[in-house]
Amino acid sequence: MISVYRLFIYALLLCLCCQAPAWAQETSLVVIGNGKGVPSEMKLPQLKATLRGERLRWPDGSKVIIALLKSNTPIGTTTSRRLYNMSANELNKYWLALVFQGKADAPNFFTSEAELEEFVAQTNGAIGVMSHPPASGKTILIDGKKIL
Repeated sequence: MISVYRLFIYALLLCLCCQAPAWAQETSLVVIGNGKGVPSEMKLPQLKATLRGERLRWPDGSKVIIALLKSNTPIGTTTSRRLYNMSANELNKYWLALVFQGKADAPNFFTSEAELEEFVAQTNGAIGVMSHPPASGKTILIDGKKIL
């Protein structure tokens, strides 16, 4: 009986150790926006609707411009999973369908956070997702929090 108990404990510990790298890889997300047009605070459902292309204009009438990291980057993968509830491949297909149907403009995709941050800072109405707050620029609070 004791050996079965020990075997169970060892198996449980092994499972927990195998899960630890997955927990460590969880990337935090920060939403940034241009100072012109983009609100300083949003609710998570509003953010998701905006990033899905369901909201085409900001309250002041300026056009919503989405900036994302490419889906082959760790942050791009996390963004597609956590904010779109899709795999990276599903997200690419989603945007292809929207653009092909003429319902929305495609997001601007970047390979680095520095490029994304610079684009958002220089483009009125731009909103983007990064892993850390920008050095200079506007962080959008989501449900009162800076980090998702």
